[in-house]
Amino acid sequence: PSLVGSEMCIRDRYIKIALVVSVISSCQNLTQQKFNFDEANELEKVSYSIGINVATSIKSEGLDSINSFYISKGFQDVFENKDLAVNIEESNKIIGDYFNKKQDAKNQRLAIDSKIFLEQNKQKDGVMTTESGLQYLILSEGRGNNPTLNDNVTVHYHGTLIDGTIFDSSVDRKQPATFPLNGVIQGWQEALQMMSVGSKWKIFIPSELAYGESGAGAIGPNSTLIFEVELLSIN
Repeated sequence: PSLVGSEMCIRDRYIKIALVVSVISSCQNLTQQKFNFDEANELEKVSYSIGINVATSIKSEGLDSINSFYISKGFQDVFENKDLAVNIEESNKIIGDYFNKKQDAKNQRLAIDSKIFLEQNKQKDGVMTTESGLQYLILSEGRGNNPTLNDNVTVHYHGTLIDGTIFDSSVDRKQPATFPLNGVIQGWQEALQMMSVGSKWKIFIPSELAYGESGAGAIGPNSTLIFEVELLSIN
């Protein structure tokens, strides 16, 4: 779960970090200590493994670096019942504000990267751009009917982000998907109504025709989505 928006998660995660740093370093410089994992005892190996686990988890959530002195200082002040520089509510706000600021910066970068991608992509041979901003490339053209917004359709699709990350794929699952056309994102609705049964298109969906600023699951805010879609049937 994300650190942002969950004070309990924030508090628990940072207590774990403080515990690891405090126990392992004991306020000393780790680089000055000899380290030989093969010669370590069981508790030392467990402690090192906890450090790897927690640090990897925290780094994956956007924390680029930590200051071990201040983490140890906060940990010790609490457990030695010293006066705290900030109370727990203020500390949670500081952490939340920090991660919110980092997330906002990431969202802005995604929006810029998506805009640049779409501007460059529309210049490529065969790529068409609709009035809404949807882009598509016809890979093969079918001869069947076109669905309407009120139809159910069956499709095979493979979805990626602009960096190539796969976020969903009926092709990989080897199981086509069937759904009401009026129940999917706007970019899909527009593209599929232009496709005839048997067609296979590559569609490039701007975030405003997909999940916008909110994102969805593995799809971050302001993300352009790329799909290869094959319209198998209209039900």
